[in-house]
Amino acid sequence: MHRFATIGVLCYLLVSIGNRDARAQAASSTPSSKSDSAAVHGIAHVPVPDTLRGLYVNRWAALGTKFTSLIRLAKRTEVNALVIDVKDDRGFVLYRSSVPLAREIGADTADGHVLSRAKLRARLDTMIAHDIYPIARIVVAKDPILARKKLDLAIKRKSDLKPWLDKKGNPWLDPHQRAVWQYAADLAHEAYDLGFSEVQFDYVRFPDEKRLVDETVYPLAEDRTRDQVIREQLGFLRDQLKPLGMRVTADVFGFTATDTTEMGIGQRWEMFVDQVDVVLPMVYPSHFTHNSYGIRYPNAHPYETLDHAFKDMAARSAPVEHAAKIIPWYQDFTLGPPHYGVAQIRAQKKAGYDNGLQSWILWNPKSNYTVAALEPQK
Repeated sequence: MHRFATIGVLCYLLVSIGNRDARAQAASSTPSSKSDSAAVHGIAHVPVPDTLRGLYVNRWAALGTKFTSLIRLAKRTEVNALVIDVKDDRGFVLYRSSVPLAREIGADTADGHVLSRAKLRARLDTMIAHDIYPIARIVVAKDPILARKKLDLAIKRKSDLKPWLDKKGNPWLDPHQRAVWQYAADLAHEAYDLGFSEVQFDYVRFPDEKRLVDETVYPLAEDRTRDQVIREQLGFLRDQLKPLGMRVTADVFGFTATDTTEMGIGQRWEMFVDQVDVVLPMVYPSHFTHNSYGIRYPNAHPYETLDHAFKDMAARSAPVEHAAKIIPWYQDFTLGPPHYGVAQIRAQKKAGYDNGLQSWILWNPKSNYTVAALEPQK
């Protein structure tokens, strides 16, 4: 561990010294003259696995000793990637950030727990040493810290133009605001410079509450539909990050390939699937409503539910030029009966394999995984 920590400090110094020049070079590059800023600093990136098998790592797991146990889990199983909360849905940034807005609003110090750059580099160096693909998860529109600190960026109520609050009393960022997406892009640049191989954007949408339409107003809409706004903003992220050589990926609702509308959240399959390199539908059986696909309780039939969903995805992507690769999120948690264990997780994986989807990522909000459902490392 001391060797990794030393390497991390040296890499951090290289990043700090060269960061401004590398950003300037990246900003002036075109996609045809790709500039890898991390390569300029001597930061190694783990190549994209041909078949990606990942686990979600929440903020607390990334900060604490659980991270070591997840590394060990990956070393002995088929897992070869970890999706780490760099900015979670509370707005907290994992490490001390050099992004001005993050520092201004205290996103990297708000809860009193943060990784130093040296400790982050040590974790990334450990992953690199074991060929574990590090993915930075960055939540975009659900960011109470930024929404409270910068009220002009929050979704507004029609009645008084004060911030609209969700059912938990939290404000959301207005997806029309370009500054919201620029913040995500800036954090993505930083994560890549520090050694993350990929950035995955989550909450690339409007809040999923039906009352939103009646209660909110959007001065920047300019007659654009919600799905058009999300399409344009994902395109903005792509244009910002592709010149750096970064893979642009996004999480979406699992039912987006079946529902032909934008579901009130701005996610319609044909409108986003060609704006990213990888789309990650969250096809958790527990999140499908009763009688979806004629299945009375989808949560009790994970294989059948996902088989239908994957066939819809293939059909919707087929006519779209440059449609993204699909990597599904699978459910490794229990939400209603039955209890999810080895059989249910393997059923989801089999549904993917039978539909040509060899890659996947498991979601457990506490980052506690069903190890027996994983194949041993070959």
